Amino acid sequence: KASKRSPYTAVHVNAPALVPVFPSPGQDGGFLGRDTDPLIVGDLTKGTDSLPNMTLPPELPPVRIEARRSWLDSVDRYRLHWQNDPAMQAMDTRYSQAFAMLADPHCREAFNLEAEPAALRDRYGRHRSGQACLLARRLAEAEVPLITVVWNHSGRGQDLRPDDPDAFGWDTHNDIFNVMRDHLLPRFDQSVSALLDDLDARGLLDQTLVIIMGEFGRAPRVALEPRFAGATPGRKHWANVYSIVVAGAGVSRGAVFGSSDKIASAPQSDRVAPWDVAATALSALGIDPGTEYFDPVGRPFTATLGQPITGLYHGS
Repeated sequence: KASKRSPYTAVHVNAPALVPVFPSPGQDGGFLGRDTDPLIVGDLTKGTDSLPNMTLPPELPPVRIEARRSWLDSVDRYRLHWQNDPAMQAMDTRYSQAFAMLADPHCREAFNLEAEPAALRDRYGRHRSGQACLLARRLAEAEVPLITVVWNHSGRGQDLRPDDPDAFGWDTHNDIFNVMRDHLLPRFDQSVSALLDDLDARGLLDQTLVIIMGEFGRAPRVALEPRFAGATPGRKHWANVYSIVVAGAGVSRGAVFGSSDKIASAPQSDRVAPWDVAATALSALGIDPGTEYFDPVGRPFTATLGQPITGLYHGS
């Protein structure tokens, strides 16, 4: 059986995340180096515009691709004195990934949403977040280890494009009630339920950890903020407490782990933190959360100081 494994270890779908119009930090390989950057996939509702064309033209058969690769290897031999240059090493990795993608039809096919039945694409939703979730399922089948779906391209896209449902984001400082009711939650319910059902039906959910979260909660106070667009009250950022949804990979179904006080202002039981979520994800990937790695200049870093949230696997 041919392997479906992708040459990319991480893919960001419907990316990059904008805050509110420029890419936010933290969406690349960071201290691991540029050669670990994820593959970025854009707006899937635009068809082939979301990714560079990966269909080989008829005049470029595999034998010519291999000839070009051999020629590139020959050129590389003349730059051996640059072999310790991080930028050149990162470039080599990206060339290798590109060649592997072109050479393997299984990898290329993973990005072909047209291969899915129309009814299933409708089930996910023919919008940016829905089709991004569908691609995430296809990438899981292609054995991509880490897939990030950016649900909304911009946190507050509604400020600039109030008539575009695809633009609405979760940064609901104002207008939280109508934005959630009319734009965010209907699509979320549709697409996430489709993703989980689809993964489960294909036997992928048991081996896939799905984490649904944002970077902040919302304040336990409703108020109109004059610095933001919108005419009705909303809720500002709140880092003290917020909820996440976790599914798959042995997580207890229908269970609730942890609680807040009665106004959702602070944790009340089973407090965990973002670094524990990171440890849980690393553990699911088979990586010891305490693993030490080195950045391109040799400085040591621990992957995370958190601990896997074992309570997710037996509930409370």
